[in-house]
Amino acid sequence: MDSELVLAPLGGLGEIGMNAMLYGFGPKRARKWILVDLGLAFAGPDLPGIDLLMPDLSFIEKLKGDLVGLVITHAHEDHIGAVADLWPRLGCPVYCTRFAAGLLETKRLNEPGAPRISFNIVQPGKAFDLGPFNIEFVKMAHSIPESCGLALRTPAGLVMHTGDWKIDETPLVGWSTDEKRLRELGDEGVLALICDSTNILREGQSPSETDVAKGLADLIKNSTGRVVVTTFASNVARLRAVADGAAACGRTVVVVGRAMERTVAVARECGYLDGVPTFLSAESFGYLDRSQIVILATGSQGESRAALARIAANEHPEVKLTPGDRVIFSSRTIPGNEKGVGEILNGLITQGVQVVTDRDGLVHVSGHPRRAEVQKMYDWIRPQIAIPAHGEAIHLSEHARFAQAQGVNQVIPARNGDLVLLGPGKPGVIDQVPHGRLAKDGNVLVSQNDEAIRARISLSFAGIVSVAIAINDKGDVVGDPDVMFTGLPMKMRDGKMMDEIVDEAIFSTLDSLPRSRRKDADATAQSVERAIRNTLRQVWGKKPMVHVLVVEV
Repeated sequence: MDSELVLAPLGGLGEIGMNAMLYGFGPKRARKWILVDLGLAFAGPDLPGIDLLMPDLSFIEKLKGDLVGLVITHAHEDHIGAVADLWPRLGCPVYCTRFAAGLLETKRLNEPGAPRISFNIVQPGKAFDLGPFNIEFVKMAHSIPESCGLALRTPAGLVMHTGDWKIDETPLVGWSTDEKRLRELGDEGVLALICDSTNILREGQSPSETDVAKGLADLIKNSTGRVVVTTFASNVARLRAVADGAAACGRTVVVVGRAMERTVAVARECGYLDGVPTFLSAESFGYLDRSQIVILATGSQGESRAALARIAANEHPEVKLTPGDRVIFSSRTIPGNEKGVGEILNGLITQGVQVVTDRDGLVHVSGHPRRAEVQKMYDWIRPQIAIPAHGEAIHLSEHARFAQAQGVNQVIPARNGDLVLLGPGKPGVIDQVPHGRLAKDGNVLVSQNDEAIRARISLSFAGIVSVAIAINDKGDVVGDPDVMFTGLPMKMRDGKMMDEIVDEAIFSTLDSLPRSRRKDADATAQSVERAIRNTLRQVWGKKPMVHVLVVEV
């Protein structure tokens, strides 16, 4: 049989986050696969009790004997966050840079029960073979050290998977995007480009991290009270910029937040904070004068348990702010996090703290390419096929139009679950593969559509009524039914009490049932459940979850 080169996105196409991309090569029933990245997404309020979402890997789990490796482009949570939970289902070799391996290992040490994984450390520019794939890591600038694109060589052609990237010639920490190598790959001939779409709606080119560092240094220098800077914990360049700005003013840096502490430890081990004085822990806060301190804090996205949320609520055990202090949000609010960030902003302002955001000056730049940068990528790579990735529908659709305007012959608007043929033959979507989302419910992974989650959503909307009824062998009700309800209003608009309404529905239903039918516990329970739901829908306008237990005595 003829061998084919295919890709199958299991996450990251049609959404920002939860990146997981499969590449396969070989005959249809004997393909070998690599998985590129294994990230998570953060759940919204529509999933009560759920914090994290992860890609459903059932498709590749069934083929894990043909999975030759997991290749990680960089260490952001939307690219590595699901590794600890899902890698045990795969058990394949893992390939990544030293910094990514360090963060994964540090996370493991802080998460009881996380699996021990042996990492294969890869150096950019040194290609290696993995099954039918020859893989080369290519240096890319991004908002975390050691981000890489992947040049994937196969007998069917060369694929360039950019990962997350931007063009930044002065990134402050880490490497710049390797234009020279990308041009060489373009000259070699690229079959397909799978490219970041996050900022495709924005014109021009993203500013440099060095420009942000100047802005932060000025804000720190011009502050008289305490300065708090919150940013993404993984942005080592931003951490270094704050440290340099603090040192120039004779201020000491205090780190508050475990995620940031972990990043700092790995960054120092890899040499990215060489020459930067040791940061102090939150316990040192009370011993430093207001004018001598800069705090690096987690919580830029409004996370309720992060350091900044507790500071804004005046609930942090060590860190307290006073009027005249300054908090700098060196970040952009990710869509969906506006409410949490707003609560923090309001809490800080109520305390008399001055808040600075990206609306007030250049305190943040994205790690993703704007249109002018994407155009340069197309100029360098000159692919035959373009597949927009890493974006919601609006980003992917606009990127597809943009790629067509760059003269790309074939633009494939793929989505999660599509099986895309790259070659040989006419490229396009040829099939669908199982895909979906897993929800982390406590320490358990379940389908996002699990009955427990659906029930929880129902409970959050209309509450629950629980009824216990005892009936003897003659069909008579023994004693009074035991009724409990949660999440329902106590009194209706006309003043009638909720418990009276429920009691009337129960007794009228029981009285209407002949004794012979009341002996059937299941039938009686169903009748009472239906009566309560219908009654409450009429008087309240909602149908709560109703549980009725009929006990034969």
